[in-house]
Amino acid sequence: MKTSVTILSSFLIGVIVLFMGYEHSRAEATADEPSPNIGVVSIRKVFRDCKRSIKFRTEVMAEQSKIRDELSELSKEIQADEAALRTFKPGSSDHLAQVKSLLEKRAQIEARTEYVKQQTTLRDRQWTEQLYKEILETTQELAKQKGLELVFEYTEPEFPISSEELMLTISTHKVLYSGNCTDLTNEVIARLDAVGNSEQ
Repeated sequence: MKTSVTILSSFLIGVIVLFMGYEHSRAEATADEPSPNIGVVSIRKVFRDCKRSIKFRTEVMAEQSKIRDELSELSKEIQADEAALRTFKPGSSDHLAQVKSLLEKRAQIEARTEYVKQQTTLRDRQWTEQLYKEILETTQELAKQKGLELVFEYTEPEFPISSEELMLTISTHKVLYSGNCTDLTNEVIARLDAVGNSEQ
């Protein structure tokens, strides 16, 4: 009986020692493994924080403010023309001239508003496209220099979020965690800023 217990105890001790040795070798192998050659970039942060974006937004806001002032002045002229129209006798030459002036100014404000809308949309799209191309090129250069095999877009959602934005985020937010990945975001911003400074 004692012999059986001794054999069983020896067997269990042997299994435990083997298991501990296996776990130790696995831990060493894991420690020796290089971290994955994967990088991430937050495109939203690059667009938000690079100097060119800040300058562009500042210029756009100043231009929009100027346009609003122009349209506001034109609206005041229209209001004055509408008030003056009531002082003329309907059908008189003065009344018809005032109607003509009023209609022309209304058409002018509508045309100006539509033109500015289309111009702004086109300029924003072209500017965004150009900067995005530069972000991709810069990211590719950095990835090659650092020996990265893959670079993912990784932007954390900003909560609270609207229903529409939530559905868009769910459908486009593919990288949910990037703990050991190399974050290239700040380096991409720095390079874009350096290029922007050299062009000025």
